[in-house]
Amino acid sequence: MKFELNQNSLFAVLMRSAWWISAALAAGIFGATKLFLPLEFAVFAASPFFVIALYVAWKALRTPSAGRIAKTLERISALSREEFTAALEAGWRSQGYEVSRPKGSAVDLELRRAGRLTLVVCRRWKAASTGAEPLRELHAAHRAREAQEAIYVAAGEITGQARAFAQANGIRLVHGPELAALVRLKPER
Repeated sequence: MKFELNQNSLFAVLMRSAWWISAALAAGIFGATKLFLPLEFAVFAASPFFVIALYVAWKALRTPSAGRIAKTLERISALSREEFTAALEAGWRSQGYEVSRPKGSAVDLELRRAGRLTLVVCRRWKAASTGAEPLRELHAAHRAREAQEAIYVAAGEITGQARAFAQANGIRLVHGPELAALVRLKPER
């Protein structure tokens, strides 16, 4: 069972905000509580906000910069199809998936983990812009194979129509920062 916060809750909003906002809130709550209650209560009241500030700061430090993401995506675009598919396989294997390449299929990769089947299409990954047509093909394969999830991988832009189709049909789009994080390339020399 996975725990999820309501997207409009105070803690969810703070998790999407800059770390210093939670830190300032923790300091303010600590100071205000300390005026009226003992130190232990002030620490207790401020601690959730302090923990959120630490978590958000940790996430920010681990997130690559926009320039680094752009450079990684540029390097990804320079890969051959075979190198790119191998890099995707390695990325998903590192996340605990069993990865296979089905022959003569509408999908490029099949991912299995905990009895769940995920279908992946990455054939047109170098396209400058992706429309809805390849997503329709993936959706048809997804329904025919009764897979639990479908993923479309793209290094280029994804049109608004394609995004709307993906959202309406439960297709996960892997591109931009998520693609850069998934495909771990060896550092340039």
